[in-house]
Formats: sequence, structure tokens, C-alpha cells
Amino acid sequence: MYDDLFQKSKAVLAKNDRGGWTVPAGDLYPHQWLWDSCFISIGLRHYDVVRAQTELRSLLRGQWQNGMFPDIIFSDARRKGLDLDELLWDSSVNQHAPNHVDTSGVSQPPMLAEAVWRVGEKLDETARLEWFREMLPPIIKFHQWLYNERDPRGEGLITVIHPYESGLDDSPAWLDELEAQGAPRWINIGEKLGLGIIVNLIRRDTRHADSSQRMSNMEALSFFVALRRLRKQKYDSKLILANPYLAIQDLVFNCILIRANQRLAEIAKAIGEELPGGLAKQAKRHESAIEKLWDEEAGQYFSRSFSRKELIKEPSVATFMPLYAGCISPAHAKQLVNLLNDKMRYAPTWPIPSVPLDSPYFNDSRYWQGPTWINMNWLIIDGLERYGFKDEAKDLRDKTLRLVEQNGCSEYYNPLTGAPNGAKNFSWTAALSIDLLKS
Repeated sequence: MYDDLFQKSKAVLAKNDRGGWTVPAGDLYPHQWLWDSCFISIGLRHYDVVRAQTELRSLLRGQWQNGMFPDIIFSDARRKGLDLDELLWDSSVNQHAPNHVDTSGVSQPPMLAEAVWRVGEKLDETARLEWFREMLPPIIKFHQWLYNERDPRGEGLITVIHPYESGLDDSPAWLDELEAQGAPRWINIGEKLGLGIIVNLIRRDTRHADSSQRMSNMEALSFFVALRRLRKQKYDSKLILANPYLAIQDLVFNCILIRANQRLAEIAKAIGEELPGGLAKQAKRHESAIEKLWDEEAGQYFSRSFSRKELIKEPSVATFMPLYAGCISPAHAKQLVNLLNDKMRYAPTWPIPSVPLDSPYFNDSRYWQGPTWINMNWLIIDGLERYGFKDEAKDLRDKTLRLVEQNGCSEYYNPLTGAPNGAKNFSWTAALSIDLLKS
């Protein structure tokens, strides 16, 4: 069963292979992205574990001296001419940025420890221990940077400073925060005058994908403005968080880090080492701090505004991520599973919409405002299995594989019809389909 899907998924990864790393999708995403490469390696490990190791090692070239892994490492082809990426980011303004490659100035959900562990599972014992010894120090440094730089109030929760850093760019939590903080006046005027078409001329995504499926021009412009503010502050987390514009204690990011800490401890134990005492304590505190994002009345978890110090009560697929974190009570896990099975919200024909069907934000085809994403399904399946919801995990696995089999390896899908949306030949869709088939 699914033999054809396996071969087609391998072909997608081969098409997007750039030698030492893999692009998410051709011209739309021509560089290397952090969590994309982590997901990609998890699929590659099933038939080429050495190439999976290379995929993750290639991320080390972009690590900043302070420990941050940037969300983007720009391709060498970018150096041949000036493009919008270079104009926007200019990571050289920060003294910790690498000199030998160009990168973005923010990070992305920390999937690296999970990916390193899973790749290690496919190696023989000697190679596995060597692999863990190689990768442990840079990941420790990354996690230490997150706690030291992104939890300035000592709350045990990591703060994300830009929507791009969350991975769920235009999800309701970020749009709500944008509205609360207020877009610059000139952007609002431009929207009223219909000047969004000018923005469209400089957007790569709308040149390579249907604009109706991407974030609006004004949302994109607001995020570009937020990025420019970060660059002016030289991507200095302490300076940025002293007076932030867009900053939230992002639920997805925090849950992935909690699970990454657990994987990091397993990696250290496997080679007979211990995590630094400070990091181990921070990781433990983080697991209990996630309950600060629980809302009893709604029976859900939400992200929280860093500036306003209040939950952003806009439901999304993020609410299920504490299942992946694996640190919540069985009672809360059961409430999330009940929500997952609600046909009026999260259980349409195809699983799982990025925004519930009853949300005013819901749009079945627009980026993170409704479509089904395979990486989120994969993360939730893993959480369901570890909490003992085997039937629900199997059902979600089967529906996810059928969705990809019938509609190809697209970036995301219409949850009502299954129609493929976004970029075609999307790498993490291919890789995680392989993992669901082979795990």
C-alpha cells in the first residue's frame, strides 16, 4: 500500500536536492530553512541516512556565534546579484552573524534535537554515538541562547519576535497581535488607496503561487516593516524585547522546544553526558510554565502577548501542540482530543485545518488561516501516540497519507475538498509522508 506515494515522495526530495541541503520548493523557496531541513532529514533517514546527516550538518554553517540557528541560510546563488532578501535582512549588522554565509536575523521552531535523535535511530551503535557527540554541543548552545535571550522576565516561556520565526506566519495569533499593536498609519492609508498591488510586485511568493492563497499584501507589508525594525535593532534580542513591536510567547515554538529538551537529554544520556545544570533546570521549569497558556473556560491552550501579558484567545491548530510537548496532564490531553474530533471545528473531511471552521479567520485556501499542513498533522500524530490515543493517531495518519496520495506533495491543502494549494513538490510534505509510511 502507498508504494507509489513513497516513490513520488523520494522524487520530490531528489528534485529539490541542492547537494548538501534541500530547498523547500523550487523557485518559491530557493534557500535553506531551519525546520524544513529538520523535517526533510526525518524522511531521508529511511532510505539514505548519510544524506540525512548531511542535511542537518549543513545547518551548522549558519549558526551564529551566540548560538542562534537562523531560520534561513541563503543560497550561494544569492551572492551573484542583489535581491530583496539581501535588502531586507543584512544579517551582517549583528556581530555574531557568520561571515562565510548570509542568513536571516531570526530563528525558527527548534526541531533540530528531534531530527538528530531520529536520524541517529537509523545508524549502528558506533556511528550513532559519534553522531550524537558531534551534534550535541551546537544544540546545547542553541537552547541556552533561547533561554538566556528570549525569556527576559524569567517566566519560563520563550518569546518569539517575528511571525516568520514562529513558522505559522499569518496565523490568527499574529494577526490579532498586529491589530492590537496597530500597523503604521501609512500602511492603513495605502490599503485604503488600493496600493497593495505595488507590494505584490516585490513579493516572491505571489510570483510563484496563487496570490489568493497567500497572506494579504497589507499583512505582508506589515511583517516587512516589523522585520525592518528588527534589523535597525541589529537583531539584538535584549534590545528588541525592551520595547517590542510584535512579540508573543508562541505556543507552537514553546511546545517544540519542550520536546526538543527531552530529546536533548536523551542524546546526552546515550553518550554518557549530562546537560549543563542551568539548562536542565530551565527545561524542567519550561514544562510547568506551559500551563500559563491554558485557558480553563475555553479548554484550550493559546499563545500569549508579551507586551499585553494576556492570552491571545484566537483558536488555531497550535492548541494541539502541547500533545507533542508531552508534558500536560492526561485530563488536558483528553480535552484536546475531544476538540480534535469536533466536526464543527477541527474534523472536516481532511485533517487538520490550521484554523477551526467556526473561526472568523477561517479561509480554506489561505496559508495559515485554514488549510491543512502535513507537518502539523505529523507533530500531532506523534503526540497522540505517546499519550496513548492510538486509534486517533492511526486515523489521522491514514487520512494524512490518503490526502497526499490523492493530491500530490503540495505545500498545504484545502481541508474541505483536499485540493492542493501553495507550492507544488513541497519537500517536508514528501519527507514526512515517507516517515508516516515507514515508521
